[in-house]
Amino acid sequence: MTKTLLTRRDTTAPTSIVRQRWHRPLLVVAAGMVLLSLVAAGGLFVDDRVLVGAPIWLKPLKFAISFAIYATTLAWMLSLHGRARRTGWWMGSLVAAALVVEMGLMVVQIGIRGRQLHFNQAAPLDTNFTIVMAVTIYVLWGATLVIAILAMVQRLGDRTITLAIRLGLVITLVGLALGMLMVMPTAEQQAAIDAGQTLPIVGAHSVGVPDGGAGLPVVGWSTIGGDLRIPHFVGIHALQLLPLLALLLARSPRRLGEQVRSRLVWVAAMTYAGCLALLTWQALRGQPLFRPDLATFEALGLLVLFAGTAAALVLRGVAADRTARA
Repeated sequence: MTKTLLTRRDTTAPTSIVRQRWHRPLLVVAAGMVLLSLVAAGGLFVDDRVLVGAPIWLKPLKFAISFAIYATTLAWMLSLHGRARRTGWWMGSLVAAALVVEMGLMVVQIGIRGRQLHFNQAAPLDTNFTIVMAVTIYVLWGATLVIAILAMVQRLGDRTITLAIRLGLVITLVGLALGMLMVMPTAEQQAAIDAGQTLPIVGAHSVGVPDGGAGLPVVGWSTIGGDLRIPHFVGIHALQLLPLLALLLARSPRRLGEQVRSRLVWVAAMTYAGCLALLTWQALRGQPLFRPDLATFEALGLLVLFAGTAAALVLRGVAADRTARA
């Protein structure tokens, strides 16, 4: 009888065990993206086609890697939820489905058909692909927003990890939203639209120069004009970098207290947000990343000064406290 009761108790609801399970659909998607990235990497060597100035399989490769990282991170974060787990599971599943649909469109339109996916309105099928892709992006953003709200109303580990996840999700939502700037017509495109012309491409990655010009290796960010992909990329990856910082601080040999670690995470998040704003401002003014003007340099200097001063004040408080105790 006792064994029966123990067995039933073990199988009904061991909350601590359930909370350690990562979101399975997201993990499956992440594994699929890793495999697809290998296929895309092979395509770079066997397929010599070029699209908008870049090897045709380079974009699927970059997105597959990014999606794998994004899905893995969310799968881990959802495993920390103790409340509204069902809602979190469904939101994670929506993210997984959106990632699969978007990558499927990319492989078909770019890899197989050899046509541009983003901004393409050249033919009815191209337009339909663009519309479906836009819907998946809105679904992805909305599901991530709900996951962020769930993270705000519960603790996801210690204080520092919880704070890092919350701030990382907020900045990531901003970074995802910045992608909407790319679908807006450029000044030249808007003038043509106002004149009654029907354009095959509406929207652009670059600012001040056409897409497909000189760019940085691998990422392809423009070296002759502004590029909105830069703040979009930086914003999205706050989801990984801020929690990673919190984990590193927790294992610091200086044995920083939880309050100190939380303050350092706040400093890092505010600096990260400032960097995101600066990169967006720079791109919108048509400046290449590594060719900033004086105003951009001055803003960067102020940002570095803030980060250094704030971190120094936090650590100085730790040193003073230890001296007082001694």
